Amino acid sequence: MIGAIIGDIVGSVYEFDNIRTKDFPLFCDDCFFTDDTVMTVATAEALMDGGETDDFIDSYKKWGQLYPNAGYGARFGGWVQSADREPYDSWGNGSAMRVAPCGWFATSLEEAEWLAEQSAAVTHNHPEGVKGAQATSAAIYLARSGKDKQTIKSYIESKYGYNLSQTLDEIRPTYRFNETCQRTVPQAIIAFLESVDFEDAIRNAISLGGDSDTLAAITGSIAEAAYGVPDWLRDKALSYLDGTLRDMYESWCKLY
Repeated sequence: MIGAIIGDIVGSVYEFDNIRTKDFPLFCDDCFFTDDTVMTVATAEALMDGGETDDFIDSYKKWGQLYPNAGYGARFGGWVQSADREPYDSWGNGSAMRVAPCGWFATSLEEAEWLAEQSAAVTHNHPEGVKGAQATSAAIYLARSGKDKQTIKSYIESKYGYNLSQTLDEIRPTYRFNETCQRTVPQAIIAFLESVDFEDAIRNAISLGGDSDTLAAITGSIAEAAYGVPDWLRDKALSYLDGTLRDMYESWCKLY
């Protein structure tokens, strides 16, 4: 899940101050982790606890309450702090930003998609919210299984109906901040498809503007599976995490 964490931290300073170029410093003193990182860690813990519906609910609420100021959407933030355990029909991109561990935990493509559905549906149970998580998890599983980009592109387009044929140069001029899966997940996947290595994928995602940290978290989660992550990028990103988040990351790494 370090790919998602790196994307989140790098994108944190550009979410509300978009930069539409690939020429920018990856890390700066003002970078920070956001809800993307916190909820990705929460997904990992839920899977290690059993991966059942209650595990995801308990983990999202636990981590959300541990980090109440991480930048959650209003509806998710309200759900986290409430006693309510029912989903609220969201199609926001939060389901996709946190799904990376599902693509790694799974032992088959079908399981990657099933686990993604379980992780999404406890809050983002709208079909588009579930679809965004499943498409991201599927791309991660296919990438870590050694499938090439054309295979990944064809599968996601045919299974999930996303148009992945636009180029970044075509998307960038009119792309605006958008928190839906429909307008985040396809763009994030395209940023991966046009990349040549992990760092390039992150730069592609950030250069689109929009919801930069979440775009880069989704792109980074797929790029990690395809390319791996340079040690220096991993170590730098981990330096922005506190001990609690790092401990859970290390526990997850013992599995992989």
